[in-house]
Parts: sequence; C-alpha cells; structure tokens
Amino acid sequence: MKIILNKIEFHPLFLITTLIFILIGKFRFMLYFMLLIFIHEMGHILTSLLFKWKIDKVIILPFGGLTKYDIMINTPLIEDFLVAISGVSIQIIFFITIKNIINYKYFSFINYFIIIFNLIPIYPLDGSKILNVLLNKITSFKNSNLLTVIISYIFIIVLSIVLININKIIILVLIFLFREVDKLYKERNLIFNKFLLERYIKELKFKKEITINNVDKMKKDYRHLFYINNNYITEKYFLEKYFDLSKLKK
Repeated sequence: MKIILNKIEFHPLFLITTLIFILIGKFRFMLYFMLLIFIHEMGHILTSLLFKWKIDKVIILPFGGLTKYDIMINTPLIEDFLVAISGVSIQIIFFITIKNIINYKYFSFINYFIIIFNLIPIYPLDGSKILNVLLNKITSFKNSNLLTVIISYIFIIVLSIVLININKIIILVLIFLFREVDKLYKERNLIFNKFLLERYIKELKFKKEITINNVDKMKKDYRHLFYINNNYITEKYFLEKYFDLSKLKK
C-alpha cells in the first residue's frame, strides 16, 4: 500500500477544483468525493495487481482517478476488461454497503456522477477502455484504436455543446480529455508498432488463430497466419521481415 501511495499524483486541475469547492463551503462534498475516488481507483489497482500489472502512477483528477500502467500492449482482452470495469464495480459495492451509514444528502449524487462520467466513452475514461475491448473483439487492433479516438472526439464535442453554459469546471475537464485523446491520435502509429514489436520479440501464447493478408488486420488475443502471394507465412516470420528493412528491400 505504501508503494502505491508514493505513486499518487494530484493533477493541478484537481487542486484548483478542490480549492474552489472549499472556498465556497463545500469541504464535506470534496471529502466524500475523494473517498469514492479512492475506492474506485482501488478497484482498478487491486484487480490489476491480480494480473501482475506494474503500476506506473495514479493521477487524481476532478472527475476521478487515472491509473497508468507499465505493461505490454498485448495484454489479454479479458484482463483489459476486468481492470476497466473493476473501478465502477467496487465503487457500486462500497456504495450499497455504506449508503445507509453516511448521512449526507449529496452522497448518492457524488457516487452516481463519478460512475456515469467514468463510463462515458472518452479516452482515457473507463468507458473508452471497455469500448476498446469490445471493438478489439470485432475488428483489428489498429482499427480499434482509431475508432476509440473518433468516438472520443465525438463525445467531447457533444458534451462541450451541451455543457458549455452549465458548468465551467466540466469544460476544463473536457479540455484535459481532448488533449489526452489528441495525444493518443498522434501516437497511434507508435502504439501499433509497439504492438507488433512485442509480438516479434516475446514468445506470446495465443489459443486462437486467424488467417489475414495485411499487417493492419492483426488482432489482440490471436496469432496470425499470413496469406500473401499464394503462400502461407507464420506471424513470427512475417514480423521478422517486417522489422528487418534490409531483407525487405531484397
């Protein structure tokens, strides 16, 4: 637990929001907000530790927390899903257990706000990670990431239009999310190459296999057989050629 606490960072936006709420006399509101954020993130953290994921840092934001991991991209989709859904799941269990003990009229509102907001499919919220898992089940890794970015942009635009005259703090949060989505978009090719490189370097085991004819069609949780120029090529051999430019030129 001490190691995890040392990895916690408070985003400046969270500190500004907290100060505003304290100045307007909403200290108790922020106290319960922090409690539920902590429970939510502990759900992610404990589940990820079961899968031996290495935690890089935990960033506390105005709408919740963001746990970042130092892990492979080729994690099993079931692990991705369980880690993504565990925050909301543990938070719901905690709320049901303790709601009759806490006498604060906004406690339910805070709980539902954190849950609903985190399930919006905007990267890097939990909703986008769950969406990305579902997309990876039906299409390629590369397409899944691009679709996650596009859907994130759409939801940011819609929420910005709807909320622009309602809550300025939410707009600041959406600006932060936009920057995160934009970063993902700019790094999408780098992420894809890392996805391929992991498969080339490491001896990864997959139970399912599919035949494809293009590297862009590679999927998570599958090993691949490439059918190119009427020949079948193993994934390992294909990636060996893919990353060896000198051989490719020959």
